[in-house]
Amino acid sequence: MNDDFSFSGLTPDVILDALESIGVYASSGLLALNSYENRVYQFIADDGKRYVVKFYRPGRWSNQAIEEEHTFSAELIEQDIPLAAPLTIHNNTLHHWNQYRFTLFPSVGGRQFENDDLDQLEWMGRFIGRIHSVGKVKVFEHRPTISTANYLSHSKSVLENCELLPHHLQTAFWAIMDPVIQTTEARFNDQKWQSLRLHGDCHPGNILWRDGPTFVDLDDARNGPAIQDLWMMLSGDRANRLLQLDVLLEAYEEFQHFDSKEIRLIEPLRAMRMVHHMAWIALRWQDPAFPRAFPWFAQDKYWEGQILALKEQLAALDEPPLTRV
Repeated sequence: MNDDFSFSGLTPDVILDALESIGVYASSGLLALNSYENRVYQFIADDGKRYVVKFYRPGRWSNQAIEEEHTFSAELIEQDIPLAAPLTIHNNTLHHWNQYRFTLFPSVGGRQFENDDLDQLEWMGRFIGRIHSVGKVKVFEHRPTISTANYLSHSKSVLENCELLPHHLQTAFWAIMDPVIQTTEARFNDQKWQSLRLHGDCHPGNILWRDGPTFVDLDDARNGPAIQDLWMMLSGDRANRLLQLDVLLEAYEEFQHFDSKEIRLIEPLRAMRMVHHMAWIALRWQDPAFPRAFPWFAQDKYWEGQILALKEQLAALDEPPLTRV
């Protein structure tokens, strides 16, 4: 597969031709949705229904990895878990046009989930428990498992070669980044956990709410510990996070056992996400969409803020883990 980060060949005509190749005809314009990793468009078809088409970033996932995500989505739908799942057309969910691969989804509406609403949080605990009861049946074979090698070692290599890290801040940056990586590796790799198939990126922005939740965007689905799909639901000070965690887990355990030792992984996973996110932007900087979306990444103020955030995260790694209320 080619590695054209710019998606420069994905013109409106190419998108429409791709849709027509599977018998779908747009009767409206294409509305670009907020997605950086892939290219995602909403439209109304000639059947009067609203759809979303996703074109996958070339070179990121193998066909087998994408199909594993789609299979997982189908298993969740079979269990009546509300999910924006790929549509099957001509016996396939993954389609090909020119060098691009794409999938069609139904368009779902709703407002963003509010993670400070305890009633909504209780719903989320139940549904994540149900997702994990399906996810534990087997693991992905073609998708990665969360590890410090992927999230920290590789990310460090990317950042070491990032020309956007200001020269005059490099000493201070690495003086805190290195101990964060070392401490996180020690905390994460010391903990034993059961690997299961996860949503992988279960944050409020990937949950739509209308008379209950609808999960969207399993593009980052991978193997890992259950707590990965839970910790991003927590917000606020320690007392609030303790309460939220208790509400989540009480509802979660109606459907799936939770190993409380995984709570110790929350701060290591947060640190891994922070480091990985910096490297992700650096790695995608060739894509013109990224400088437009993240202009502050090239500014001193951003890197100064990251140095401060890493210092705070290093302190959080040394705090006692949250405990059940």
